[in-house]
Amino acid sequence: MVPVALIASIGALMSALAFAQGYPVRPVRMIVPVAPGGGADITTRIIAQKLSERLGQQFIIDNRAGAGGINGLEMLARSIPDGYTLAQGGVGPLAVNPSLYRKLSYDPLKDFAPILRAVSALNVLVVHPSLPVHSVKDLIAYAKANPDKLNYGSSGPGRADHLAGALFSMMAGVRMQHVPYKGGGPAMTDLVGGNLQLIFATVSTAAPHMKSGKVRTIANTSATRSEQFADLPTISESGLPGFAIDNWYAYIAPAGTPKPIVDTLNVEITRALTLTEVKERLHVLGIVPFVTDTPEEFRTYLRAEIQKYAKLVKAVGIEPE
Repeated sequence: MVPVALIASIGALMSALAFAQGYPVRPVRMIVPVAPGGGADITTRIIAQKLSERLGQQFIIDNRAGAGGINGLEMLARSIPDGYTLAQGGVGPLAVNPSLYRKLSYDPLKDFAPILRAVSALNVLVVHPSLPVHSVKDLIAYAKANPDKLNYGSSGPGRADHLAGALFSMMAGVRMQHVPYKGGGPAMTDLVGGNLQLIFATVSTAAPHMKSGKVRTIANTSATRSEQFADLPTISESGLPGFAIDNWYAYIAPAGTPKPIVDTLNVEITRALTLTEVKERLHVLGIVPFVTDTPEEFRTYLRAEIQKYAKLVKAVGIEPE
């Protein structure tokens, strides 16, 4: 005689499979927890367009900026786990916030169903042209001569650009003021306008202004040089050996979302990222898709990232709120 529990689990699985086969049957909301114009927003809009074309339903971007990504991910955590509300997440909201906030309103490992870690995004150190520095060593010397007079912007507390500034200050032994924004776009607007002196920005945010000369590019924040910007040195090789901050964007659903739907989204987002058109559009923005990343691999990676950034937050002296 077949146990009742087994019959129930088989029934649930069959229902989920049937549900996923017809998915999606209505528009899907994709929460982006930053303001429009930054790397996370641009990347998600590119992916959403391809998902809409492929799956026959609109994937609608919903920018919910604020509180270092908390506003957007709180909304996701409270959403019905049916595959019709997803979110973009990254280093800050998913890996760093657990160490920044004593009472974080969500648990990245318990409240979300990981879909995939989608891309890595290159960050670059850019300064306002009026700042008399042309290298990392110049910047360090200027900052030491002018303590607390340099303002660096970020896309929000705990994000990669904030951590890059905090790590730079610690390793260089300088004091700079952090000015958080609700996204990389608004921060870049203030840098171009002269209200900030520097940003450790994503290339996707900085690229138009790099070309126009409205900002000066000094170095990249990764451990190695970028293939796209081969002539641009790393901060590590320019005076701060060992400096490295890497940025990534991922996609998540509410915990409890049926696995067949999660798997479908993983396959379809991966498919979108393999399209030549998409890769070319992302390449000019310094964004590189990961070759493969299953939900299980992403969960394992995220757990390791949370542990890594807990150590970094403590090392750079950022006090939890």
